[in-house]
Formats: sequence, structure tokens, C-alpha cells
Amino acid sequence: MLLISLFIATLFLAYANGANENFQGVATLFGSRTNSYQTAILWATFTTFAGALTATFLAGTLVQRFSGQGILADAIAHAPEFQIAVAIATGLTVIIATLLGLPISTSHSLIGAILGAGLVAIGLKVNFAVLLSHFLLPLFLSPIIAMPLAAGIYSLVDYIKGKFHLQTNPRIIDIAHYISAGIISFTRGFNDTPKIVSLVLIIEYFSIQGAMITIAMAMGLGGLLSSQKIALTMSTEITSLNRTQGLSANIITSILVITASYLGLPISPTQVAVSSIFGVGLIGGKPRMWVFSKILISWILSLPTATILSGITYRLLQG
Repeated sequence: MLLISLFIATLFLAYANGANENFQGVATLFGSRTNSYQTAILWATFTTFAGALTATFLAGTLVQRFSGQGILADAIAHAPEFQIAVAIATGLTVIIATLLGLPISTSHSLIGAILGAGLVAIGLKVNFAVLLSHFLLPLFLSPIIAMPLAAGIYSLVDYIKGKFHLQTNPRIIDIAHYISAGIISFTRGFNDTPKIVSLVLIIEYFSIQGAMITIAMAMGLGGLLSSQKIALTMSTEITSLNRTQGLSANIITSILVITASYLGLPISPTQVAVSSIFGVGLIGGKPRMWVFSKILISWILSLPTATILSGITYRLLQG
């Protein structure tokens, strides 16, 4: 029963992840009116699934990193009760944010959930140094880096166009925009699928490849059915976007998430995408600070929320 419960809880987490994060790569396509919501989410689903399939062969590093290794003893991290608590707490944190239209980091929530169950299991013996050096710093630094870079590249493009009186071809911009959105979604699927799969590795029935495909399908379903509120927040409420702004934000997001994937750093593509969109909004003169502040608060609260939920769930499962 525990293993069945773990499987169901992990599928719930994958669904929540897809609902909250699948749209992030295509948010600028919809926000700049390059295409419709339906076209955007279909492109996101296809490219995210492609990334998840690629991860079945190439992303073993992230699977091991998010299995709890180095944070606490394997005997505890691989216990079904521990993994169930982590999956439930992370899924609840992400789905609550989704219902509120707040794009948050599944990685950040997952870290909080591992910490919460770990604190109940072994108290302050949890390896906080590993959490800081391998998880928290990359997650906090990603938006700080993304915002000025996105603002800078849009300023540069705008300056060059004005200086040399260049007329850009809208079709070329749209093609580049689609490619950049696909890269972000592909990389997100490649990045996030192994993190979620790490929770079900103790179920011997699954191979890593089979588990990844199952999780990818649940993520895709979550994105198709429950992305509407996140889409409105990222596409229209953070700032208004034109095509050049949208492409500029996506270029920076693509570069950062690809670099992080190559280095094995679990940064949050959501935080990078949101910060890049806000960064170009600052240059465009139409950022909505209250919306970004609300999202920022949700990022801060997601880790302690997942920590508390996980600790409570783990204690209840211990009976």
C-alpha cells in the first residue's frame, strides 16, 4: 500500500508541476500575441515531453541529486514514508500556488519538502551545507542574474534598431521566438522530470526510463488542463509585451536554463522566466511591480510551506 500511495502522490506532484510550469516557456508567445493560448500550450506540451524523453538517457545526475543523497542518510531518504511525505507536500505547495495563479519553483518546494521530512526524521543532523551550496544558492541567484540580462539584451536590440534605422522582419522574429520557447520547454522537461522521478526509484517495478515517461505524461496532462491562471499571470499581468521584448526575455531564459542543465545545477526555470519577463518590462516602462512582488512573496513562502507540510505528513505516516 505504501508503494501504491507513493506512486499516486508522485503522479499528483507531476500533474501539479505541469500545471504550474509547462506554460513558462511559451508565456511570451501568448503575451506578445504571437499566437493563441491553445497553440502556445500545445507547443509547450510537445517540446516539454520531448525534453522529458531525452532525459531518460542523459539526466542521471539530477535523479541522484534529488533523491536526498548527501542531505540525509540513504536509509531514511529511500523509505516509502519519507518519499510520500515529500511528494505530497511538494504537490500541495505547487497546486495551491497554481490555483492562485502564482508561478513558483517546484525545485524550491521539493527542497523544502526534503528538509521538512528530514528535520522530523533526524532533527538538526540534516546536512544544511549541501542544501546551501547545491540547491539554495543557484535557486536564489537565477532571478537576480536573469533580470538585468533580459533588460540589457532588449535595450541593446532596441538601441541597434534605432541607431541604424533597422526594420526587423516580423516573420523572422516569430520563428526565432518559437524556437526559443521550444528550447525553454524542452530544457524544463529535461530538468524537472528527473527530479520528480527520483521519488519513485524505490519502486522496483519501474525502470528509470519507464518512470520518466509516466511522469512526463502526467506533467503534460497538468499543463493541458490546468495552466490557464498561470498563463494569464505570466503572459499579461507581469508586464505588457511586444514581440521583440518577448524574444529578448526568452533568449536569456534559454541561455541560463541550458547552462544550468549542462552544469547539473537545479535552478528554477520558472524564476528565470518570470524575472526575464519582468526585466524587459522595466525597459519597456510597463512593469507591474505589485504583481511581481506578489510572485516574489510566493517564492519566499514556498520553501517553508513545503517544509511544514512535509514534516506534518511524515509524522502522520509514522503513526
